[in-house]
Amino acid sequence: MCLTHTVALALAVGYTVGMTANQVLEISRTSHGETRVVDDELGELAEGSVRLKVDRFSITANTVTYANAGDMLGYWDFYPSGTEGWGRTPAMGWGEVAESNHPDVEVGGRYYGWYPMAQFVDMTVSVTPTGLRDDGDHRAAHAPVYRTLEAPAADPLFPDSLAADAVGDVEDRHALVRGLFMTGYLSAAFFQSHDWYGTPTAVLLSASSKTAIGFADAAQRLGASRVVGVTSPGNVDFVSSIDAYDSVITYDQAQAGDHDITSGVIVDMAGNRPVLAALHEKLGDSIGYSMMIGMTHHDVPQVEVSSGPSPQLFFAPTAMSEMSQAGTDTAALQADAASSLAAFVEASHEWLEVDRVAGAEAAAETWEAVHGGTLPPNIGRIVSMHS
Repeated sequence: MCLTHTVALALAVGYTVGMTANQVLEISRTSHGETRVVDDELGELAEGSVRLKVDRFSITANTVTYANAGDMLGYWDFYPSGTEGWGRTPAMGWGEVAESNHPDVEVGGRYYGWYPMAQFVDMTVSVTPTGLRDDGDHRAAHAPVYRTLEAPAADPLFPDSLAADAVGDVEDRHALVRGLFMTGYLSAAFFQSHDWYGTPTAVLLSASSKTAIGFADAAQRLGASRVVGVTSPGNVDFVSSIDAYDSVITYDQAQAGDHDITSGVIVDMAGNRPVLAALHEKLGDSIGYSMMIGMTHHDVPQVEVSSGPSPQLFFAPTAMSEMSQAGTDTAALQADAASSLAAFVEASHEWLEVDRVAGAEAAAETWEAVHGGTLPPNIGRIVSMHS
């Protein structure tokens, strides 16, 4: 349900009224399927700040996970709403500097990163070798990767040169899959750094998710001998069509033990505890490692996992630090990740159709569809709050 109201933010914080109207999609922090559109007025820019026009952003199952894990991992702190009970979920996308009060940041600069689902956002920034960093006090506690905005010309993960007619499509696909692929790639690299815990079969829950597809793609090249996708019956054909999976089973089969998996590592993108618990019950200590990444199944019972190794939450910055300390060549890993991402983005044309929508109502409808699991997995929704 989408509720619209007006917030007199300009008066509340002493800004000059009428500088820039701004619509923001907010999410209920207690009922994540509920949204509202807030009308802000952004005031005069503070010294060292920029006003970014949020051009467009993706809404994926991962975006919903930011809400589901918002309290646990601090995602609500990225862009505080200032209103109790409502939050501004970050989304990956593109923005342009519409106004600058920073001596080293020019109007018109374009950047990839995490934005609020809004028309505009103000940030206090500093310039970095690859773009900008949000230096707001509310962001200080977060890892640098979550605070940076990347300029395409300096971004090691963005193509060096593109035909003019290809830029929009590549930007859309980066908004949709880049962050998710990198999470999948780094989690696969984590397993590689541990020799797949001696059991190089990977079992992925929520196999139709973009993060899982990214993991499966990377795992095939990073030493996994078999990648098994676990998905809903309606997504079996889609998941089976993706070359990165060796076999596919349904959640019902996984829960009933109707499969030929005897050992492996488990990567849970779904947060489906009953299925995860059933896999643990059947495989027990034959599970080399159990990793939690996503929460696409946010409405299932939270049962206890009592057999096998305790599931561990994967956090990419922490994993990168651990791998580096253990001797992983970080520069080589980053170079391989960049080339792998480029290949993955190109290959996504085979299974991912980009669908652009515009306006606050379309943004709210997209959130509802993704949160409710009704958007087909082969559709990637790109949203602009600008009509």
